[in-house]
Amino acid sequence: MNDEAPFRVGLRADDVSAAAAFYEGLGFERIGRISSPDGRTVMAILRRGDLQLLVDALTGMPFPDSDRERGTLAGPRGLGVVIGIAVDDVRATVDYCRSAGCEVTTETADAPWGERYAEVLDPYGYAWKFFKVLPDPPHDTLHSAYDSWFG
Repeated sequence: MNDEAPFRVGLRADDVSAAAAFYEGLGFERIGRISSPDGRTVMAILRRGDLQLLVDALTGMPFPDSDRERGTLAGPRGLGVVIGIAVDDVRATVDYCRSAGCEVTTETADAPWGERYAEVLDPYGYAWKFFKVLPDPPHDTLHSAYDSWFG
């Protein structure tokens, strides 16, 4: 891994191999993995453009015992964080996610601020926003978002 990604997101999953396979379906490429002595994958490293995902096992990693770690283990994981990635086809991505057991929290829609988007909660507890900028988005996307929400 000589070409390090400028953005990294670490996720925790009870089944690293299954989670990595799911994220590969979102266009991530698996570029590395670490197995425990018993052969179980405890870390998968995936990359999609400038974003690198580090998928770590919930147990079996040498994370320090701390309040934060105990909270991570108890869950819910990813609370308050949404990972947004641009995709070529929002509807097709949502269809893939739905077939993989995701909960679709926002169906595909065209937003007044100039993007087609949808949001899902993946099988590992993480929220994702998939988006594609629409042709001819409004000049002032912030004003358009404000008007949509509060206008």
